[in-house]
Amino acid sequence: MSAREAVAGRSAALSAQLRLSERLFASREDKAMAARIDEGLERVEAGILEQVAFHDQVADVRSRYLLAAGGKRVRPLLTLLTAQLGDGVTDDVVTAAQAVEILHVGSLYHDDVMDEASERRGVPSAQQVWGNSVAILTGDLLFARASKLIAGIEGPGDVLAQAEVFERLVLGQLHETVGPQPDQDPVDHYLQVLEDKTGALIAAAAEWGASYANAPHEYRAPLSTFGRRIGVAFQLIDDVIDLAPDEEDTGKHPGTDLKAGVPTLPLLLLRRRAAAVVEDRPLLARIDALSAEDSDEAVLEVVAELRAHPVTAETREEALRWASSAKAALDALPAGTVRRALIRFADLLVDRSA
Repeated sequence: MSAREAVAGRSAALSAQLRLSERLFASREDKAMAARIDEGLERVEAGILEQVAFHDQVADVRSRYLLAAGGKRVRPLLTLLTAQLGDGVTDDVVTAAQAVEILHVGSLYHDDVMDEASERRGVPSAQQVWGNSVAILTGDLLFARASKLIAGIEGPGDVLAQAEVFERLVLGQLHETVGPQPDQDPVDHYLQVLEDKTGALIAAAAEWGASYANAPHEYRAPLSTFGRRIGVAFQLIDDVIDLAPDEEDTGKHPGTDLKAGVPTLPLLLLRRRAAAVVEDRPLLARIDALSAEDSDEAVLEVVAELRAHPVTAETREEALRWASSAKAALDALPAGTVRRALIRFADLLVDRSA
């Protein structure tokens, strides 16, 4: 990747961050905190690509690939926000924010291999460019670098917490790959996978910001709960976005997950309903018959039918329930700017089209 492409990716990511930050802090009295977080975001973004720089050119190019492609940097933003409950954006907090984003991107390399994804963040996925083995090893390399960053924070660091997050990420992917056990409800299984794969890392982002900013210890548990629950809501909204009709708004090809055979909540709910409702079976049969050879028109037709089905509205309602539960966990935090911003953060994550 050229230096120009890297700068463009960083600029796109920072632009997305700052827009989100502006929306979190609407009132005049919150603007000072918004400015501190925006300055921290600039430090995080400036350092992320430096943190994954390797003397080995082969490793360097591949490890920077998805980081330079952009992304909203939701997790670093959350880390910097919860740090305001303590000492604010310290050097340790910036390092933790960089580590959590590098962990996230490392998981994307692995996810795309598992899902056989052809595209990520508007560019060909890493395994499309270099093959599965290189993509997996690059993800491993990023996991190692994130661990090194956490271990290098002055003091003991939170190496155990980072290891626990990594363990939950892997368990989530393993459970998704194996599927539900015979005595396990597929919907409950899916929600647990989301809590592990998506929720665990967002929980870490929220908890580490407060922890590395020396906020009161009793804030950590509610922040972790908030992160896990809003992470599930975030992913459920992604399930709905996969069925959105306008690719320009969402940045995703409609029906990408359906065509790839990736389980989503609308499909699982439809499968549950079809067991009892005969009228739902033809749609389920058409979805199950989708393949890579199907035309875009055929896929869009099935997507439109699933989008109009009640299970998609049920999925959005489920996301809102998880978001409401996440916000309830914040009652343990002191009233003020940070709690208001976290509530707004939850609302923005579920009220989005991309």
